[in-house]
Amino acid sequence: MQNRTPRIPRQPVSNRAEPDAGLTAELTAVVAGARRRALRDGDRHIDTAHLLHSLIESDPGARAVFDGGAQLAKVLGYLVQRSIGYGLRWQGSVEDSGAVPVVTDPGAAVRESGAERWSPAAASAMAEARARATRRGDGRAGGLDLLAALATDHDCRAVEVLERAGVDAESLAARVARASGRD
Repeated sequence: MQNRTPRIPRQPVSNRAEPDAGLTAELTAVVAGARRRALRDGDRHIDTAHLLHSLIESDPGARAVFDGGAQLAKVLGYLVQRSIGYGLRWQGSVEDSGAVPVVTDPGAAVRESGAERWSPAAASAMAEARARATRRGDGRAGGLDLLAALATDHDCRAVEVLERAGVDAESLAARVARASGRD
């Protein structure tokens, strides 16, 4: 007699969270946009500038905390220039803000972090966004959580873009905290 129960292959279980796990649907879309941008730009890793660009383009809450439309336009101008001049010096290098050690063996990076295509600073920002959500009792991180995490890492590419556009990252982080009523 044959068993009629279909056999379902077992999926490997990982103890480590992917950088885009535990996110709102809106932030998941931001991450997808950052992945597409990194691929289109020919970058090896998703970095914090990709995350910032995608966040500003797709999250109205993140756009609202900037100090006016002119400031936001200037930030977007720098982010757009990334692929045509500004930021070309970043190509071929991995963003490292010092928050997570750089791993030179790509296989080890996958085994250790589960974040094959994330710069250490971007992976750290995603982890901090999830931690912010957890501290306020929410199971999913949103756009403001990510923006706050980016703005507080003074050594990341996103903050470099913000500063070049004349945005004070600390003031931005304070506006995010006020807008979200937390941290």
